[in-house]
Amino acid sequence: MKLDGALDVRRGLLGKGAIELLTSNSDRTSPVLRGKWVLENMLGTHPPDPPANANVLKPIPSTGPQTMRQRMEEHRANPACASCHKMMDPIGFALENFDGVGKWRTTDAGQKLDAAGQLVDGSPVDGVVSLRAALVRYSPQFVRVVTEKLLTYALGRGVEYGDMPTVRAIVREAGKRDERFSAIVLEIVKSAPFQMNRKADGAASVALKQ
Repeated sequence: MKLDGALDVRRGLLGKGAIELLTSNSDRTSPVLRGKWVLENMLGTHPPDPPANANVLKPIPSTGPQTMRQRMEEHRANPACASCHKMMDPIGFALENFDGVGKWRTTDAGQKLDAAGQLVDGSPVDGVVSLRAALVRYSPQFVRVVTEKLLTYALGRGVEYGDMPTVRAIVREAGKRDERFSAIVLEIVKSAPFQMNRKADGAASVALKQ
């Protein structure tokens, strides 16, 4: 059954209001925060840290309210900032139809909202639906990142260089079962780092006693 447009924009992680809220500032959306969140938590890419005053958005002289895209023009035009913004902004602007708390909108500052852009790989996007479609080709990176984060939670510590063979083995075995979430969890439980981890043993003991 084909989903209608209203449901289609809410599919998957990118359509969840909690994520839109998490990646917004208290008084406005943040294409930069949203773009950075997608890069780090879905693709495992970490943009460089911004300059100290990068979060300051100065109003551009105008006769009326400005959209977020207009307010960010100065940052995007600055050569020192442009390389990072080129990575993050197209992703964030593609999610601008969601306001700061995840409510769907079609205008910003009284103007028609422009969600169009081009990802660094050349893929054109014009909203959350096309962004999701463009990111699907990076599914292997997403599965690896999810595995690393789940393994971090399971072990009670960060994933280190020596853990990467385990991560690859988990991803490989989970791939035999359509990379289901349950398959990843099961392979983590079966992995040597988890089986030999005292924190994991303690957590399991507490869970059994409850």
